[in-house]
Amino acid sequence: MTDAFRKAYLGALALMDTMGPRGLHSAAAFACEDPLVKCDDVALRTHLASSHPDDALTKGLHLRLATWDSAETEEAWAAGTAANTEDRRREIVRRLMVDNETAVLFRERFPVAGVEEPIIIADQWDPWYTESIRQERGFYWNHYSQFLSRNWSPIAVSDLNAATDRVVERLSDPTREDAYQAKGLVVGYVQSGKTANFTGVLAKAIDVGYRLIIVLTGTTDLLRAQTQRRLDMELVGRENILRGINPHDHEALDSIDYQDDPDWLNDKFVRHGTRPSDTGFPDIHRLTNHRFDYKSLQQGIAALDFEKRERNRPFFSPENLFFSDARLLVVKKNATVLGKLVKDLNKITARLGEIPTLIVDDESDQASVNTSNPKRWKADQVERTAINRLISQLLVMLPRAQYVGYTATPFANVFIDPCDAENIFPKDFLISLGRTPEYMGAPDFHDLDSDLDREQRTFSNSNEKAHVRILKADGAEGDEREILDALDAYVLTGAVKVYRERQGIALFKHHTMLIHEAMQRDVHREQAERVYELWKSAGYFSSSSHERLRLLYERDMLPVTQAVGEGLPAPATFEELLPSLGEAISRIGQVGNPVIVVNSDKDIEQEDLDFDRNNVWRILVGGNKLARGFTVEGLTISYYRRLTKQADTLMQMGRWLGYRKGFRDLVRLYITPELHEAFEAIVLDEDYFRAELRRYAHMIDGRPQVTPKEIPPLVAQHLPWLKPTTANKMYNAVLTERRSPGVPIEPRGYPSNPKQIRQNTLACKPLFKSIHQLTRFRTSDKVAFNGFVGLVDHSEFIEVFSALAWEDRDSVAPDVRWLSGLSGSQIKDWALLFPQHVRSGEAQGTIHGKQSLSLFRRSRLRPSYFGAISESRHRPVANRIAGATASFGDVGTEALTAPRRGAVIIYPVIDKNQVVGPPSEVDPGRVVVAFHIVAPRSAISPDRRMVTFTTRDRTRSNSAIIDVREVRG
Repeated sequence: MTDAFRKAYLGALALMDTMGPRGLHSAAAFACEDPLVKCDDVALRTHLASSHPDDALTKGLHLRLATWDSAETEEAWAAGTAANTEDRRREIVRRLMVDNETAVLFRERFPVAGVEEPIIIADQWDPWYTESIRQERGFYWNHYSQFLSRNWSPIAVSDLNAATDRVVERLSDPTREDAYQAKGLVVGYVQSGKTANFTGVLAKAIDVGYRLIIVLTGTTDLLRAQTQRRLDMELVGRENILRGINPHDHEALDSIDYQDDPDWLNDKFVRHGTRPSDTGFPDIHRLTNHRFDYKSLQQGIAALDFEKRERNRPFFSPENLFFSDARLLVVKKNATVLGKLVKDLNKITARLGEIPTLIVDDESDQASVNTSNPKRWKADQVERTAINRLISQLLVMLPRAQYVGYTATPFANVFIDPCDAENIFPKDFLISLGRTPEYMGAPDFHDLDSDLDREQRTFSNSNEKAHVRILKADGAEGDEREILDALDAYVLTGAVKVYRERQGIALFKHHTMLIHEAMQRDVHREQAERVYELWKSAGYFSSSSHERLRLLYERDMLPVTQAVGEGLPAPATFEELLPSLGEAISRIGQVGNPVIVVNSDKDIEQEDLDFDRNNVWRILVGGNKLARGFTVEGLTISYYRRLTKQADTLMQMGRWLGYRKGFRDLVRLYITPELHEAFEAIVLDEDYFRAELRRYAHMIDGRPQVTPKEIPPLVAQHLPWLKPTTANKMYNAVLTERRSPGVPIEPRGYPSNPKQIRQNTLACKPLFKSIHQLTRFRTSDKVAFNGFVGLVDHSEFIEVFSALAWEDRDSVAPDVRWLSGLSGSQIKDWALLFPQHVRSGEAQGTIHGKQSLSLFRRSRLRPSYFGAISESRHRPVANRIAGATASFGDVGTEALTAPRRGAVIIYPVIDKNQVVGPPSEVDPGRVVVAFHIVAPRSAISPDRRMVTFTTRDRTRSNSAIIDVREVRG
């Protein structure tokens, strides 16, 4: 097809950016400059069928379809269809007026994405960020999205567009008369693209009128410089950096900070076409640059001041705001640097109250939270740590400042620290970002809910088997063998990357390996020396290593790629890999010693680790400095032995998480079983927390079920180790009922005290006595099991369940309170299911004199707290009995299904390592009776709310946290 054809359809799509989908071919014909070009279904299908995925029209059409797919239901053209559904796509196709064949081609080439929508917990807010505003004021966002489209899929760009809208719309309208300071928190995943999200937020914020932009970064110069460079490259752009300097005037260019940057020289920085102010849009003035953090402006203080076009009107009025430029400061969280900024702002106080400001706090749970000891405070005085105090001063000085924190740790101190309730507590909104399909996250290294026995798992059906290599050695000699195995994997995966480069798949600028065994710095030096000695003796520069490498390639690398590589090429034989192997070893060993120690800011800031400017093919040995904010680019092999008891620390240590485009199949994690098991516990916690947020995110009668100030008790109910920092403080919000019709309830905090365990087991006697038959259940063609079943009235079950002891009774009380209050019209009885092991030889025992039952081994991941109790093969039966899912055709399940009936799966649980003899009566003090409960769908409450709260102090209902002494007094 001709360029005229392509331009015609791109012009039509551009027109629809403001108008929504409408007659595609007629719009293209209108935009076409060549009267001989035919714009119809046949011509469009012909073009799409033969086009490359990077073709401008193909990408443009895909982007618009994905954007319309994810648009809000309120859009007039959406006709009430829900986002990312087939109904929405049918409405889009109808409005585009294409024929059935074209509609089918759209569905095949551009399927509706299975997008994980952001979860939003927010207080009520005034909608202002309308579609018309987005279209009229989208200069920087449009250029940013076009920049991303170079390497991002259209669906990924569309997802980012929708996610950033959710943040910006909850900020205060920058032109509103009365100042309002919104504060929120955006929760992402470790190394999952949070910077892209806040860059998009900044672009849209500048577009709509925010004029002072302060980005708080990590605590090292390199992290600040990385953020500055990325914003300059993707948002600020060449024209704002040059600010009128002739690009051919080499002497004048000496003042520009990217003159020796390869991406600047290769024209990869975003271009706006002209200086934005020349076309009526705001310029961006950088008050920090790549080389220098914020410095006191002295005589240049005017750079922070804002000129008014209409002097008799406030700066935030549209007449002034939209004719002024924006100021950008990228500042590391350092007390000296922030102090200079506060001091300079104090010099222009006459205008501060009028300046719409956006403060973005990256890694907001690091340094920003007040960690001072309340016990040392003077009476009625809050003493703050330095960074927290300075951020608080900024918020006081700038009443129109919006604060948005970003973190990857869902249980960050920002949620619960009582000292921060009045400054950076996210009082207005919390947004949990969805996970994109391209992201390689923690679940991708675990077999969560797998129905397969260990011996049935393969590279194709097991994440652990494909990507995880368990470390078993406990001696120095065995440890060295395992490190050598990891080094071999690093070399081989590097060779496969070189091979793929030669196949034209991608260029791999970086290829790294990370070794993390200890926290102590002196140990890191010893480890680095040991790894270097292994590297030298491994024989990589001769053929002596080939047989060892051949075995690893043939038994590990090649079969995993064949199983999960999704078509990525790999040599069919080791001999075919050899030419690429030599090149990979050359790149890794080109500096002599490929091992770098990274355990201080100075190490991180060394030139060898400048991922922006250099190709890095190195082995990194380090500790905490690698565990937050610092992205190890190209990370393919990770070797971890260090265990920590802090969940957030452990999650931040997961540097192996992130985007692995073109080499996802090559990623390997060498890890101890204890550390892998601990990491699985954190994955379960995170998934459960996000599921709780999603459960309460939808509005009831236009009002939120949960507001940000009510999140802290939700977190504390499920994670009792997250406590307020002082016993004199407590949450004002109290969770009274957690309503779960058709939604599983699975307590995990069972007592570890034998006396309490015995009491619970004895209390459950009526449930065991109800067993009356053994039933065969089949939930799919491949999954079946036997289970004993019983039936009890609702009152009988509640009597038993209410009498049980719990490690933290408050965590279960909202469920008990709700279940106890259900009426006869909501629930009649409960079907009890005692599943039995599929394989013979597993633990069995008699409880309360009944026939021998299966005992289930579970580990306590923390004192008194188990991981997941139930098994995925059993849950479909309970869900169907309770009416939560449709029938899957199983006779045994359907026989138990009845109106107003709930289901309970009961697991007699023993310790993972507990010795059990031949089937006999089990000691009641050594078996935990655990539950998976699904109440019937009929148990929904009349008001349809899923959760209810009360407050301890009703006179202070807007306070998230209060003083215990005030309540008692």
